[in-house]
Amino acid sequence: MKKIVYLLIILFSISACKSVKFMTSNEKSLINRGSADTPFRVLQTDNQKDSLFLRKKSIDVDAKNIATNKDLQLLIDRLQMTLAVESGVGIAAPQVGIGRNLFLFLRIDQKGMPVQVAINPRIVGHSAETFLFERDGCLSVPELSGTTNRYTWVDVEYYDDNGTLIKERLSGGSRGADFAGVIFQHEYDHLQGILFTDRLATTVSPEVQKED
Repeated sequence: MKKIVYLLIILFSISACKSVKFMTSNEKSLINRGSADTPFRVLQTDNQKDSLFLRKKSIDVDAKNIATNKDLQLLIDRLQMTLAVESGVGIAAPQVGIGRNLFLFLRIDQKGMPVQVAINPRIVGHSAETFLFERDGCLSVPELSGTTNRYTWVDVEYYDDNGTLIKERLSGGSRGADFAGVIFQHEYDHLQGILFTDRLATTVSPEVQKED
């Protein structure tokens, strides 16, 4: 019996190690390779090594002391700079080689369209219906866009860059209006190792094309 208990403790410890929330030395090295105004290199699917990393599931960030975690705050600053340089509406940590559950998305549903930080995000509910979102694209998938299936709204939870837990419903039924909910879904997919090309609408022919 003691041997069984001991074995279970070892297995639990190994499992816990696989989901360590603290930044690794490699992650810290990559983050600190530049200053707050230094953009990251964005991983690309036409690069084999990059493509393999983009397909990995990310793990949570240590949610304690978010506001005072220097490595985490530098990561956020550099992601913001990368997003600005790339003229995107969202970017996830895995897209720059950091396998952590964190992304930034443009709040097109708010005045001034500020950039929102989402740490350890969750989709806790969603609409029963979906819609076809046109010209979905990605900074990591060069020169391609397509029509994807997306929920019309999602209930989400995440920590912001101050460590405040946010709970809200994000909508997005059209590219011509508010589609913050679609951006959230797109970036959340990155944390699961999913790309927008996996969400392409099979009922629409062929929507994948070069962007203008």
